[in-house]
Amino acid sequence: QVQLVESGGGLVQPGGSLRLSCAASRSIFAIYAMGWYRQAPGRKRELVAHITTGGGIDYVQSVKGRFTISRDNAKNTVYLQMNSLEPEDTGVYYCNAGNTIGGYYSPYNYWGQGTQVTVSS
Repeated sequence: QVQLVESGGGLVQPGGSLRLSCAASRSIFAIYAMGWYRQAPGRKRELVAHITTGGGIDYVQSVKGRFTISRDNAKNTVYLQMNSLEPEDTGVYYCNAGNTIGGYYSPYNYWGQGTQVTVSS
């Protein structure tokens, strides 16, 4: 079983930055790819960024150049550094453990509780 706990959300003005953290209950990064999702009110959950077991990284187009996903294997923690935040980035951000198939991220049913990010002036 894998438990994931997100932290780091909050209220930030447009143009600001936040760093989200996702702590895993055990060492999993050699087994699972990791993804960050977000869900805005009234919209379905979307994959924002993922990192493979081999360290390959990809982002949704809307956050490229602004967000950076990384991980610290020693701390069993994956991060999402978010810069130049926009109101459209508002939502609940979730961490996920999954797999990559043919270069596409496929989530397993391992989710954190989510952390709220609100970008507003």
